[in-house]
Amino acid sequence: MKLNEIADNRGASKARMRIGRGIGSGKGKTGGRGIKGQKARTGVRLKGFEGGQMPLHRRLPKRGFVPPHPTRLNEVNLRSIQAAFDSGKLARGAPITIDALVAAGVCGKPRDGVKILGVGAISAPLAFEVAAASKSAVAAIEKAGGSVRLLAAAVTVA
Repeated sequence: MKLNEIADNRGASKARMRIGRGIGSGKGKTGGRGIKGQKARTGVRLKGFEGGQMPLHRRLPKRGFVPPHPTRLNEVNLRSIQAAFDSGKLARGAPITIDALVAAGVCGKPRDGVKILGVGAISAPLAFEVAAASKSAVAAIEKAGGSVRLLAAAVTVA
């Protein structure tokens, strides 16, 4: 068998119905759209329309605030950093930044920075340069002899 001999099984694919091509085609005249009115035409915009009554999505009160450009941080636990350090993907002397964590495979993509969370334990004295860190993570890092420097992008310790 060659690549140019490969074909679908008989009946596996079916020609599409060409609508609006005469009464004898079975989908002529109205083309399967019924008759008249807005829904028979293209560009129908009836989502949420309630016949002139104020739509539900406009009657209900709006709550909260959604920031237009939120800061999206990678959340990394101490146990995954310790595992990367134990496997030799993170060096002891170099500062641990978002680029180092991405290169080590701890984070998928840089986003707006990284936040260190305190789940797990860390034993190596590592120097971190991150956007944010939880209080428990900072305490665990400093207990192990390391340091945390928060970058100006999102300086929050929570």
